[in-house]
Amino acid sequence: MRWPAQLSFLLPTLQLPMSTVTPPRVYAPSTKPFALKEGHDVLSPKDMLELPRAGGAVANPAGDLAFVPVNEYSFDERKMNSTIYITSLDPAGLPATFPVLNGGDAFWLTDRTLAHVVTESNGQAIYAISLTYTAEPASVAPSSPVFIGHLPPSPASNFKYKSGVLVFSAYTWADGDLFDTPKLDKERSKEGSGTSARVYESGYPRHWDTWKTPGKESQLFSVSLTSSGAEGEEKWSLSDAYVAPLNGTKHYAPVEPFGGTDDFDISATHIVYTAKDPKLPYAWHTRQNVYIVPIFGGEAPRELTTGKQGATHSPVFSNDGKKVAWTEMAEDGYEADLSRVIVYDLEKDVRFGLADKWGTSPSAILFSPDDASLFALAGDQARVKLYSIPLPATPSSDSKLNVAPVPLIEDHTVTGVQPLVDGRVLFSQSSLTHPPEVYLRDKTGAKITQVTNLSTKKLTGKELCPGHEFRFKGAEGKTIQGWVNLPPGFKKGDKAAWPMAFLIHGGPQGAWEDSWSTRWNPNVFAQQGYVTVTVNPTGSTTFGQELTDAIAQDWGGKPFVDLQAGYKAVLKLYPEIDPERTVAAGASWGGYAINWIAGHPEFDFKFKALVNHDGVFDTRANGFVTDELFFFDHEFGGPPWKSAETVEKYNPARFVQNWSIPMLIFHGEKDFRLPVTEGIGAFHSNQRMGVPTRLVVFPEENHWVLDPGNNLKWHTEIFEWFAKWLD
Repeated sequence: MRWPAQLSFLLPTLQLPMSTVTPPRVYAPSTKPFALKEGHDVLSPKDMLELPRAGGAVANPAGDLAFVPVNEYSFDERKMNSTIYITSLDPAGLPATFPVLNGGDAFWLTDRTLAHVVTESNGQAIYAISLTYTAEPASVAPSSPVFIGHLPPSPASNFKYKSGVLVFSAYTWADGDLFDTPKLDKERSKEGSGTSARVYESGYPRHWDTWKTPGKESQLFSVSLTSSGAEGEEKWSLSDAYVAPLNGTKHYAPVEPFGGTDDFDISATHIVYTAKDPKLPYAWHTRQNVYIVPIFGGEAPRELTTGKQGATHSPVFSNDGKKVAWTEMAEDGYEADLSRVIVYDLEKDVRFGLADKWGTSPSAILFSPDDASLFALAGDQARVKLYSIPLPATPSSDSKLNVAPVPLIEDHTVTGVQPLVDGRVLFSQSSLTHPPEVYLRDKTGAKITQVTNLSTKKLTGKELCPGHEFRFKGAEGKTIQGWVNLPPGFKKGDKAAWPMAFLIHGGPQGAWEDSWSTRWNPNVFAQQGYVTVTVNPTGSTTFGQELTDAIAQDWGGKPFVDLQAGYKAVLKLYPEIDPERTVAAGASWGGYAINWIAGHPEFDFKFKALVNHDGVFDTRANGFVTDELFFFDHEFGGPPWKSAETVEKYNPARFVQNWSIPMLIFHGEKDFRLPVTEGIGAFHSNQRMGVPTRLVVFPEENHWVLDPGNNLKWHTEIFEWFAKWLD
């Protein structure tokens, strides 16, 4: 086929030597019947998926009660059951629970009153639930829900309440309001307009897993929610005067696709929020600005950022409302740049940075109750730790202050932090051996008390491995870290007795951390009888920004030096592994890695089977069709026509003539980050090369596999595929 001259820029400009073609393989799959290992002493995939999934605990203003939203899937009922656990924060107390009607959201109205938002046949309604609390012995008894009022017909979420004002988000049309949305939805649907066409001139045509509806965006709204009467006998009133303080600004919050309540905060008088810079094309810029606006509008939002930064996250008010803090990246277009802590003194109109020489990126921040310090969560050495950052006096002008963060909790993975008024800290924590549970740190740090035991009973007797760290020299002599999770029954000296599952993380700016996962859980793989190895190669986070940055424009380079070295190091450290019975699996960039390994037999991994989940197959094509174009531009040095040399150098599609390892391929049809054609391309290539392959497509899944039934199918397919080529 001859290419038109105007399309010649799409062709690769560099011809690179191919890898040595391997001789044809003789495939001998196992014919043994397959079944997952299950039992009271095994954490099977089904068991893992039925464990409670807890959200962060939210304490009341007094700090003596907290609620914890929990979802728990039942395969027998084929449904997700939602419960709100109300728990005393006295360590001797026992949690009391009551069910959430039709799911819904909750937030504190007072120390003893919880607001509950539920979906009814005629829309969303808010109820007040009073709690009777007895301290000794600790017990909590909820009253019957008392109706407060109905919300407008536009579905609302992300609720925050303070000083008689409720702020939330909802999707509305630019020319409509909360009450007009259903009417406008109908008018602009095929039923109302006669066409199902979507027309785009800017922004994302589709993002993550959703085709965007042109003209309909997420906005913030404010409404009065007040009470009258004596404490404990309050009568609540919801106003019908809703205000959209961001209307007409083109500031859309929370920021899609993963924004939530951490994208904005409220004081008694104002809202602070982060939003994409409206002057820049969203698809190839990451810049988010931080703004402040009166809680009921009336003034244009004021920008607190310089307008020269990259992404911003976690904007929060100090408790006295006089300062705002957020995390900020310097580089626009890079979603994994080093984050800095920025503080803005609203009274003095001064912006300053904290912990400027801190080599790790905080993911969340908040002020201590006395506003004397900040609490920050940050990844370090494959863990997420809690730090305190002293807050110095505001400098006279914009500046950077090198204040040293103080580690408070350094084990496992900490999330959902909330400091209490008496100096204690409420937080959630997970690890490789348990899902998130709620804990309390006393004000001295000398004692940490576990508050909830949501999964303890179900995990009893499962013999989960806490993970054994190992380190080795990788590319350019850098020290690389990894984990080994050993299966039950593993004994030192079992020479070449155990198969190995080598898992490769996505991102690529991500990490295998000491945390729980319901998607890629190393202990679930170990419980099926595999020595499970997870390496954090070049590109991984939590090991310093230099290692994170070093994968850019080198996708097939240094990371694979690290992976090869890690593979060899594990075989040397654990002679109990049978080197002829190893398999590998990865998702996203990890799926790219599987495709890259398949095309490079000279790596000498000796894998007998591969699993590729939503992996990049053709880098050049992906640079045109992925949703967030800024990611591709950063990773390869520009759009495909400007970065053709790097794109083709590290393009798995160029090496399919070397593919010979049986490959199982998963893809979600709603994956717009890496469209389903990437999986189909890998499938067709294996088929054309005569390589045993299997394609599993989930029509309703995105880049992940979220539905528990699909997730169980995913696990079953993986372990059956491994067994087919190892037994």
